[in-house]
Amino acid sequence: QVQLVESGGGLVQAGGSLRLSCAASGRTFSAYAMGWFRQAPGKEREFVASISWTGARTYYADSVKDRFTISRDNAKNTLYLQMNSLKPEDTAVYYCSARPGVAGTRLYEYDYWGQGTQVTVSS
Repeated sequence: QVQLVESGGGLVQAGGSLRLSCAASGRTFSAYAMGWFRQAPGKEREFVASISWTGARTYYADSVKDRFTISRDNAKNTLYLQMNSLKPEDTAVYYCSARPGVAGTRLYEYDYWGQGTQVTVSS
């Protein structure tokens, strides 16, 4: 089992930045690929970014490429999502997720989920 707790969400103006964190506990964090997903009101949960267990490989949704950066610190058991140039359409609940093996981009590939953190971008 892996327990995931997100933090760092909040209200920000368009063009601003936020950094989300996801603290992991339980099994060895470094053995898991990690991902960020988001869900806006009335929409399905969607892929944002993912990272391999070493951090060497990263993947991004086209909508966030060049604005968001996913990273991890295995010594601190923490996953990050640096979000820059935020847009109102980035408003959503952001979820941290984990899976053993390679990093994926699909919802069903992930076994463990956090409770989510709200990000609201005002225009």
